[in-house]
Amino acid sequence: MANKDYVKRGRGASAAKKPARKNTPPRKPWRSGLIALVLAGAFGYGLYILSNDPEPPKPVVQEVETQPIVKPKAPKQTLPPPPEEKWDYVESLPKREIEVQAKEQVVSEIPYVMQCGAFKTMQQAEERKANIAFQGLSSKIRKKETSSWYRVTLGPYKFKRDAERDKHKLQRAKIEPCAIWKDNQ
Repeated sequence: MANKDYVKRGRGASAAKKPARKNTPPRKPWRSGLIALVLAGAFGYGLYILSNDPEPPKPVVQEVETQPIVKPKAPKQTLPPPPEEKWDYVESLPKREIEVQAKEQVVSEIPYVMQCGAFKTMQQAEERKANIAFQGLSSKIRKKETSSWYRVTLGPYKFKRDAERDKHKLQRAKIEPCAIWKDNQ
């Protein structure tokens, strides 16, 4: 299919072939304006009628001579006085002693050890040991004969709570991961 160049073609003969417009009668805008004025007038008249609405007549009260009605006196009900509450916690709390029964810490026969990394090279293990030393804790580098890994350990700890306290101290210094277990060596 060949490409056509529509720009060169121009308008030429097609403009002359269009039929002439039929003469249509001009629109009459006054009709729309008249309808709008009539509606606006009707709306305004309705508002005027509503605002001039007379008030309803007041009922006429005729005075009739009547004897005053005497109500029988009911026995007076006297309410009891409100109870007086005295809160005694203000005086009793400072004098009060609370007994707390804490569990006794169990001393394990096998001490706890915390490991803070296992590294392939001694240099990496020394670097971790130095970071732990900056936190005020002493650590050791262990290497098993059967393994090629250098483990950085802290401890031994008598109580697990002491190991957890040091673990949290290292976590605050962004030295992670550290694991706590019982030393089997």
